[in-house]
Amino acid sequence: MSDIDSPTSHPVASQERSRKRRRIDESYDHAPRYSSPDELAASSDHEASNFRRASRIVTRDSHDRRQRSFEESDVEDSPDELAIHTLYRDGRVRSRRQSTDGSVQDNSSRTPSGPSPSPLRKKATVQYKLGFVLRGHKKGVAAVRISPDGQWIASCWLTAADATIRIWDSVWGKLKHTLRGHLAGISTIAWSPDSKTLASGSDDKSIRLWDTSTGKPYPVPLLGHHNYIYSIAFSPKGNMLVSGSYDEAVFLWDVRTARVMRSLPAHSDPVSGVDFIRDGTLVVSCSGDGLIRIWDTATGQCLRTLVHEDNAPVVSVRFSPNGKFVLAWTLDSCVRLWNYVEGRCVKTYQGHKNQQYSIGGAFGVCGDEAFVASGSEDGGIVIWDVTDKSVLQRLEGHEGVVLGVDTHPKEDLLVSGGIDRTVRVWRCDDTLPDDGEELES
Repeated sequence: MSDIDSPTSHPVASQERSRKRRRIDESYDHAPRYSSPDELAASSDHEASNFRRASRIVTRDSHDRRQRSFEESDVEDSPDELAIHTLYRDGRVRSRRQSTDGSVQDNSSRTPSGPSPSPLRKKATVQYKLGFVLRGHKKGVAAVRISPDGQWIASCWLTAADATIRIWDSVWGKLKHTLRGHLAGISTIAWSPDSKTLASGSDDKSIRLWDTSTGKPYPVPLLGHHNYIYSIAFSPKGNMLVSGSYDEAVFLWDVRTARVMRSLPAHSDPVSGVDFIRDGTLVVSCSGDGLIRIWDTATGQCLRTLVHEDNAPVVSVRFSPNGKFVLAWTLDSCVRLWNYVEGRCVKTYQGHKNQQYSIGGAFGVCGDEAFVASGSEDGGIVIWDVTDKSVLQRLEGHEGVVLGVDTHPKEDLLVSGGIDRTVRVWRCDDTLPDDGEELES
């Protein structure tokens, strides 16, 4: 498909911190910047870095900053570079035909000259409808994830008042397991590639692995971070796990031995997002310091540092499914697509609100459209066309901030979770009624 293959240091969190989980402080402590990312990556003394700053993600005061037009500044890649037929390697959707000599021919009626058509004229083929609403959560939902096999949905809670993870049937919405074991709120979850293991990162500074068939935790937790665990991701083979923490470090773990393979002093502010590339050779991390960094998993070397000229805090990152791009969410209500090899921003998606909370999203495919989906602080979910950045659909239903959004590459399935304590399951299916079923757990 498209060329874009395919979020208290004490065990019990206080009520005040629980209410502000995943919220970004509005005062910025002007931190020094590293002049060389390679120098940072090569540094062996990361203990001082871990405690150099406060444990919360902070952001700059941008009220006096003049807004710029991202539409005019973005460098546009060619249509082939972001074409839908290369979004996923298996070629589930192909909108272009390939000639006998191997060249790609566009079947669209685009003319070579004249003004480009308005995004409003584009026929939106993305039409998600609400399947059902999962209720019963005691607190806001911090993250939602669909299992790789498409059978299960996992959701986790923000606070110590309900430090649990729930696994739901994606078809019927029935609760399969409630996972208990963490001593504080849970900010992040990740599925293993075979859907048999779920990882969770908590404010109790631990990462736990769970057997999803039994709902029981593995006997040995992953310990080593000095502060809250904020983001985790499995490697494509499932043998490694990457984690980002409020201690400003990125850890690479051996899943089998539950030991740290590499500890990277990655940022000068808490690490808000991490992800693996499709072949497991690279890791991306982001932070409230406004930097996105690409790491070599074999050497621990920082290969590239990406920073936008506005230097807005970055709250979430995802590699594109084919590994050629990085998608980044920032606290200036923008989602930016980076060509990290060339170090340039090629697309900027706007239309949602994101100024205070750590919001995430995903790449996806519905019908013959490749898209980017994101939560929003106004209670909506915004879906953009990957190539022309037009808004294909806005999903409404949540009350308050939508913190997490995830998609499945083959099942036309989208899930969302927010501070209204609900998980909503959406399907790209014309046969569904306009109003979904509400289920109590």
